[in-house]
Amino acid sequence: MKRFVRRGFTLIEIMIAVSITALMGAMVGMAFQTGFHAKEVVEEEADHYRMLRAAMNRMAREIGSAYVSDRYDAQRYRDQNDRPTNFIGEEDQLTITTFAHQRLYTDAKESDQAIVEYSVQTSSERGANGRMDLMRRVNPNVEGRMDRGGTTDVLFEGVKKLEFAYWDSERKEWEEEWDTRRTELKSKLPTRVRITLIALDENGKETRYTTQTRVMLNTELPRY
Repeated sequence: MKRFVRRGFTLIEIMIAVSITALMGAMVGMAFQTGFHAKEVVEEEADHYRMLRAAMNRMAREIGSAYVSDRYDAQRYRDQNDRPTNFIGEEDQLTITTFAHQRLYTDAKESDQAIVEYSVQTSSERGANGRMDLMRRVNPNVEGRMDRGGTTDVLFEGVKKLEFAYWDSERKEWEEEWDTRRTELKSKLPTRVRITLIALDENGKETRYTTQTRVMLNTELPRY
């Protein structure tokens, strides 16, 4: 009668099997880690462009609703430079009065009018290491001075440069400045404003993002 002897695994075979299993586990783990990292990168890029679009759209909407008005107390504002509504546009900064203000609280004593200012400033955030941010100052009180008051918040982080250009429909060219405190511009606004943000893209390269907005009320609101 023939006997069958059961043969088990040798130590070498067990070590090889364990090594193969460990290698497969490591490869699966690396694949998951790579996938999670790629997901985080894509989400960060999406958030970056979403905030960029939101900032550009907000500026376009508020600038498109800019206005100047001759309806003010001439006794209180004897100097035209101090009148409560103006369009003060420079190459890298813009201060306007706009009809695009949105109240955050139902019972807030505010209207749809506000003073809005855009500029690029060094971040005051701890650990920002000299980062430059696009800042937005808003003051719902249009009876005071345009260059002060209100609250200032970050509209977009990590901006290298902000550029504005103003379309003169009479001369058919872009202007670097537009100031309604000047006598010749007192009663008119540019018909279009070009907004350019220079910021780093996902590869760390400086990229220009540009949009244009049409100013709907480009003549002074008259006094009645």
